[in-house]
Amino acid sequence: MPKYLIAFNDEWVPAHTADQLQSKSEASAAVLADMQEAGVFLYADGGIDASTAIFSVVSRDGKAVFTDGPFVESKEHLGGFTVVEVADDDAARHWAGRLAVALDWPQEVHRFPSGLDEIVERHATES
Repeated sequence: MPKYLIAFNDEWVPAHTADQLQSKSEASAAVLADMQEAGVFLYADGGIDASTAIFSVVSRDGKAVFTDGPFVESKEHLGGFTVVEVADDDAARHWAGRLAVALDWPQEVHRFPSGLDEIVERHATES
């Protein structure tokens, strides 16, 4: 079965009080529990933003070059994500919709490629 990343950027989330964030956490935890019960849940985490970036790394002349903090050119930062393994796009749509409603902020869904051949084929057609 394909795996899907359901994610949101920190910039998509309006300011919340601590009580509001606690309520959102409880609402999303209920959806994650339903995912676990359905056998589709793989992993989730959140509460990440630019302040949680500890370093960036680029390749320069064949060597890894590290810089403290987030990649400076980046205007958006991942806020949280869930990975599910479901039968198809419609099932991924269902779970992403449940999270969007529970959290009341947008979600974006990506289907992981099924293997190296799919990745190579996709990038070859883009060139």
